[in-house]
Amino acid sequence: MLQSHQIDDLIQLVAALDREALLDHFHSYRANFPLDFTDDFLNSMPLDRLRHIFVALCLQTQRMPNYDPSHDPTPAAA
Repeated sequence: MLQSHQIDDLIQLVAALDREALLDHFHSYRANFPLDFTDDFLNSMPLDRLRHIFVALCLQTQRMPNYDPSHDPTPAAA
């Protein structure tokens, strides 16, 4: 089960993802049930809706997504 600080981290992580990174997560996320989102569906959804769906997916599976900070879309602080 995700702890409250993990949920905060999840929301921040997903909010920082751009569309391409978020779609990569949809395609590589390992859920304990089949994910059958078509590319047409994913491409037709607004970015905020995709973020909402992905957070809901992570909460349902109680798993954080794999995260590679080297692919972080947000610029590093100077």
